[in-house]
Amino acid sequence: MKKHLLPLFLCLSLLTGCAAAGAAAQSVPKAAGDVSIPVLDADSHPDTSYAAFAAELLRQSRTEGENTLLSPLSVMLALGMTANGASGETLAGFRSLFGMDLDALNAYCASALSTYSKLGGSTQATLVNSLWCDPDLTLEDRFVARCQQNYGAELYQADLSSAATVKAVNDWVKEATKGLIPNTVDQFSEDAVLALVNAIYLNNRFERPFEAPVSDWEMDFTAEDGTVSRPKGMSNGIRTEQYIAARKGQGVVLPYDDGHLGFLLMLPDEGVSLTAYLASWNGETAGALLKARQEARVSLVVPKFEVEWSGSLGDTLAAMGLADAFDPSAADFSAMGSVPGKSLCVGDVIHKTVLKVNEKGTEAAAVTAAVMKATSAAPAEDPIVLRFDRPFVCGIVDLETGAPLFLGTVENLT
Repeated sequence: MKKHLLPLFLCLSLLTGCAAAGAAAQSVPKAAGDVSIPVLDADSHPDTSYAAFAAELLRQSRTEGENTLLSPLSVMLALGMTANGASGETLAGFRSLFGMDLDALNAYCASALSTYSKLGGSTQATLVNSLWCDPDLTLEDRFVARCQQNYGAELYQADLSSAATVKAVNDWVKEATKGLIPNTVDQFSEDAVLALVNAIYLNNRFERPFEAPVSDWEMDFTAEDGTVSRPKGMSNGIRTEQYIAARKGQGVVLPYDDGHLGFLLMLPDEGVSLTAYLASWNGETAGALLKARQEARVSLVVPKFEVEWSGSLGDTLAAMGLADAFDPSAADFSAMGSVPGKSLCVGDVIHKTVLKVNEKGTEAAAVTAAVMKATSAAPAEDPIVLRFDRPFVCGIVDLETGAPLFLGTVENLT
């Protein structure tokens, strides 16, 4: 699996088998359909189910010693659209993956799109979805209506085998992510018939930015293998922070000026590896960490860094309960559409992310591509010293629910 550190998140879901017109993609008017948007049931604890998915996705995708950065929200939005085309045991796989049924999944995704697209302060947020349909695939009206009404998805008809379509998809993502992800796909496979694309862009300013240094200074960062690097550092000396003292680790939350999101930084205790620390993370961990935060005088030192990650999530998602969706002989996407003489299944799920952290705040973006193919068949009196000078966990989180929009590990800054 190829992994690289990038500063952004994009989610693209690619399926194989819809009628296109010409070499260039053409926008299709919104489909008419009697599809109501489900109401989110907070009593069913969807945030806990989502956070459990996020924690397991990070655990399964991570390689020790390498930086990992994921946008669980981007993955959920792309696969949420995909789930609306699934039936039978294939749909049950999506239910197992996300811990909620289809109505709850659609309601949660619709709520997230609405909430995170309207953040205040100086936050810039873009969350958009689109469907790119090949002429070989005839989509079910109800599937299209659900994607449009729950996810605000735009529908384009296009020949996925053409270079013009590849450019159109890449340009769409590049615009949505403010240029952080300029290239999503080099080409679509011959059997690709539908691309379900989610793109997320977040630019957040800290409520209390770090002081700009008179001159750049460097700090030591020691990886678990003992390798020492010298990234640029950030500090405000000693000041009151939202400090977290937790089992096996400690950290801080740096709120953004939108009043809704914050940047979570968690440092495992000395002698505790990231693998051991993350082993106990579950759907309640992030929320519990936020509830445990309290004001304390902290001497905080954090590296400035940029990370990006790209890779295939296919094997990871199959291991997490979505195996049938990838199996040509078992997948059932009859509720999505049809290709004469062939069946649909997910061929791969590609994910790319980027995160930049500096004195002012963070900038992040993500893309996830699921490719479906058509186949035959208590504060201390003294200041707390908190130096993020060795591997740590970080994420952009919802301060109210604990839901992580981005979640990753920083393990090597060479």
